[in-house]
Order: sequence, then C-alpha cells, then structure tokens
Amino acid sequence: MRKDLLDRTWADAEIVWEYHRLRHRPKKCCAAVALGCHDLGVATYAAELYHRGLFPVVVFTGANSRETYATFPRGEGVHYRERALELGVPEEAILVEPCATNTGENITLSREVLRVAGISVESVMLVSMPYMERRAYATTRKVWPDVEPVCASVPLSLQEYVRTRGHGTELIDMMIGDLQRIIEYPGQGFAIAQDVPPKVYAAYQRLVAAGFRSRML
Repeated sequence: MRKDLLDRTWADAEIVWEYHRLRHRPKKCCAAVALGCHDLGVATYAAELYHRGLFPVVVFTGANSRETYATFPRGEGVHYRERALELGVPEEAILVEPCATNTGENITLSREVLRVAGISVESVMLVSMPYMERRAYATTRKVWPDVEPVCASVPLSLQEYVRTRGHGTELIDMMIGDLQRIIEYPGQGFAIAQDVPPKVYAAYQRLVAAGFRSRML
C-alpha cells in the first residue's frame, strides 16, 4: 500500500478508535464484568482496577472463539481468572462465567452468575478492549437496563495499543466489525442505538471500501 494511502487508512482508523472509546470516569461499582477476548491485558487491567478499590468482585466471562481457542484452550474466563490470581486478586473476589460466545451472552450470563452468588448489582464496571467499550455499553443497556454500566479499558492510544499488542492492520478489521455491529444490532434487538457522527461513518465507509471487511457480519 502506498504511504499516502496507508497514512489515510490509519487516520481513519484513529477516528473509529476514538468513537469506540467512551472515556467514562472511573467510579466505584458493585461488581465488574471483564469481557473475554484474545487480549489477556483485559484481565490484567481488571486486576489493577480491583486493587484500586473500584469493585469488590469481578466476573471473568468467555468461552472460546476462533481467535482465542489456541491461546486460551480452557476458555477465556478461566485463563483470565488465572491471570488475576497471579496478580494478587483473591480467589473469593473472582467469579467465572465459562460459556459466553458473544457480547450479549457475556452480559446476560454474568448477570446470572452474580445473581446466583447473591450479589446485588446497581452498577457494573465493564472491562474490555478499548475498541469494545461502546458495544459493551450499548449491549448492557439493552439486556440489563436496570444497571448503570461504567466502561473501562487500558488507557492506551491506538498507536500504543498496536505496538504493545503486536497488531497490524488486522486491528482495523476488528474495529470495523465492532462498528458495523453498533450500527446493525439495535435493529435486531441486541443493543440500544448509538449515534454515529458523519465523520465517523465516513471513515467507516472508506475503510470498508479499502477492504477491511473480514470481521463484518
């Protein structure tokens, strides 16, 4: 790809990245739900937030996907738990939801795990990858409307995230897939609607036209 086109691609990716991040102010919550994915850094950041006293219990949720089976053969939630224990989170502060295979299930099944554990939840901290914040929020507002969601993700810029996670342009495919779901899922009853500013939608269209479509529906 020519340098000018590559620069334009990453400029558009930056617009999409910033849209996905809600930048909620951290606040104490009744519990946290850490959404399973291919990035073990989500568990690491959840452990950091626990040690900062932002919640007393965390649910690590997730089974496997095509991206995580080789890395987390026992399931995302199980491996997340092991990472949190390594980082000093006490076992009694950890719950595991090992069955979810999508964001809706992450939330609904974690809600049930908390209910069975007898934990009353009025606010929940959603710990995810940075570009999953908005979709996690929109999904939670739909399937768990009586709880206040607060989104949290590792505070890295797009460039820092690419560098520290070893990503290339496949990260753009993943961000585009999430943005398409933000657009489409409200009509399917999976999430609440989110405004997509014209600048963001234009960047999305250019990236789709450029071929970043591998994670789309």
